[in-house]
Amino acid sequence: MPQLLLELFSEEIPARMQAQAAKDLERMAREHLAAAGFLPEALKTFAGPRRLTLVAEGLPLAQADRKEELKGPRVGAPPQAMEGFLRKAGLTQDQLVERDGVYMAFIEKKGRPTAEIIAEMVEAIVRGFPWPKSMIWGTKKLRWVRPLKRILCVLDREVVPFAIEGIQSGDITEGHRFMGEAKPFVAKDFDEYVAGLEKHFVVLDVEERKQRILEGCKTLCFARHLELVEDQGLLDEVAGLAEWPTPVLGDMDPVFLSLPPEVIRTSMRTHQKYFAVRKAGEEGLAPHFITIANIQAADGGAVIAAGNAKVLSSRLSDARFFWDEDVKVGFEPWLKKLDGVTFHAKLGTMAQRVERIVALAGEIAPLVGADVEKTKEAARLAKADLASQMVGEFPELQGIMGGYYARTFGLDGEIADAVRDHYKPQGPSDAVPTASVSIAVALADKLDTLIGFFVIGEKPTGSKDPYALRRAALGVIRIVIENGIRLPLAKVVSRQELRNQASSMEVQMSSSVAGSYAELAEASADVVSSLRQSYANFKAHLEAFSKLRGEDIDAWPVLEDEFGILPFFADRLKVTLRDQGKRHDLVDAVFALGDDDLARIVARVEALDGFLKTDDGKNLLAGYKRASNILKAEDKKGALPTGEMQAPTADSAAEVGLYSALRLLDKPLKDALAKEDFTGAMTQLAELRGPVDAYLDGVFVNEPEHRDNRLRTLAAVRDAMGQVADFGLIGG
Repeated sequence: MPQLLLELFSEEIPARMQAQAAKDLERMAREHLAAAGFLPEALKTFAGPRRLTLVAEGLPLAQADRKEELKGPRVGAPPQAMEGFLRKAGLTQDQLVERDGVYMAFIEKKGRPTAEIIAEMVEAIVRGFPWPKSMIWGTKKLRWVRPLKRILCVLDREVVPFAIEGIQSGDITEGHRFMGEAKPFVAKDFDEYVAGLEKHFVVLDVEERKQRILEGCKTLCFARHLELVEDQGLLDEVAGLAEWPTPVLGDMDPVFLSLPPEVIRTSMRTHQKYFAVRKAGEEGLAPHFITIANIQAADGGAVIAAGNAKVLSSRLSDARFFWDEDVKVGFEPWLKKLDGVTFHAKLGTMAQRVERIVALAGEIAPLVGADVEKTKEAARLAKADLASQMVGEFPELQGIMGGYYARTFGLDGEIADAVRDHYKPQGPSDAVPTASVSIAVALADKLDTLIGFFVIGEKPTGSKDPYALRRAALGVIRIVIENGIRLPLAKVVSRQELRNQASSMEVQMSSSVAGSYAELAEASADVVSSLRQSYANFKAHLEAFSKLRGEDIDAWPVLEDEFGILPFFADRLKVTLRDQGKRHDLVDAVFALGDDDLARIVARVEALDGFLKTDDGKNLLAGYKRASNILKAEDKKGALPTGEMQAPTADSAAEVGLYSALRLLDKPLKDALAKEDFTGAMTQLAELRGPVDAYLDGVFVNEPEHRDNRLRTLAAVRDAMGQVADFGLIGG
């Protein structure tokens, strides 16, 4: 069947926009084709530095005749409704058909040539393309990411004729801007198109460009006994910058290797788009780089390499200057500068944030086995490098440079590592800190962010998360789980203790404000504090969160429990476990127990997941639901009987069997839960499967003489299983 080939050729498309542009082109084309009744056998799009391309296989040359059925107003509807429907359908009332009291319109539409539909589709796509940024040029009213130069549109090897703002469609495109003959050529189908581009030094497929870059880089490295420092993000970017990517190996002045390798790599990557290399089998970097040229030079790239080396030396000279100046200054002057750096208008300066992090880190330290004083010092210094010149030039090196500076200034290695690692993990592929001091500071940093923004009502909404609170919560979860930390998130002081602390504070604020804070703490203790706070720490937090806004704390929006930080953590934990193949309803079932120890929650979920995959688990869940439904039905009739179940008096083997099973289960189940042997607890619950099935199948619960005790027995089943999870929240 006919093939459609479409190319939208323009000036350079930013590399960061290309991948999404290919997806948008495919989506829009599919939508338009589907609306016309076309279902292509295959449809694929490509994006490159100067072109967006689409190829669709298996399109008919003409649209099939169609009969549309439109439902109109009911018989007897007001005349205005009928008039509106007739205008929409383009019919008269005598052409309508009455069906079940409703007027129906049957419209026959003759199929149109596919070329006409394609022409309309392309114009709609071009005029409505969702570029993040676009421009209008010349006297034309056409908006595109960069000036649109050509439109190649061929169906079944014939040009689809149309024009958009003076740009006439055709079967002509062009290859590389500089290499080859650099003149237009004809392409009437996809095979000719790809072959012509290859001949004119253009690699169409971005994955092929990436492979070409990697293979070229590794070949150059192998010849010089080097290894490529792979960088997927940089590879994605440079593959969108060159149509004929050609790796070129250049030399760097070895004197710059005394700089931290992250500085060298960042300077290469951010400003120059170079790949770093290292000596084979060795740590650190080698005094070389690889740049990706867009031409295949006759001299093998010698001139390109020399020119790029000069530019890199200039960049690294700047970095050397920043380093030398920074090591002359030190942490204390940087910390003073943080007084003038606003963290958030409602959360004060960065210096005030540091005070809060120090307080939280000091409380977390003993819970994770960290030295309290080292932890506080690391927390105090963690944000200092934000005021350094190096981080001012390369913001992505924050924390990393702090760690280097700490070692340069002779600080303790644990402190330096904590300063370096406290932002981790910054994404799903980033490692979590594992040293105790680093863990404490990283948790304090993320918890302070979460608590602060929740307190001022800036929690994420829908798809918007401007302060990366979801990432912070996922970071806390990963640190806790991957390090096996037992850290209850809602470990807070009592409300009365909060009141006493607030009333005894010697701070420069009115008693009404202190009272308001006490009310805030009472109303949302789980939001305000994630860890037990000493008097001094509580006072520091109060001062920080009250004075910085210049208004009474009772004016702050306070989140109710169901919108607080713990449900937010529960939601993020669901995402984490779902990515691992766990069901979200199992997380709900475990969270319903009121547990806030993430490590224990995960262990329960994993054990529950394994249990429900067995026949015993599936059948016991079904039995639980039957028992719960009986209890719910009886509860509607009146209050359920209270007290413990008694030994059955009826001559019923099923009743005696369940009673005995529940009695035998009680101690081993509690012992298993006390030891946090959740797999063992599930094994104990499995013993109930047979007795529960027999009871539900063979016992008439509502027999008047035995009703109360039988309902107590069913409640005992529910309560026993409820020690492990709320099975009522589990689907299936």
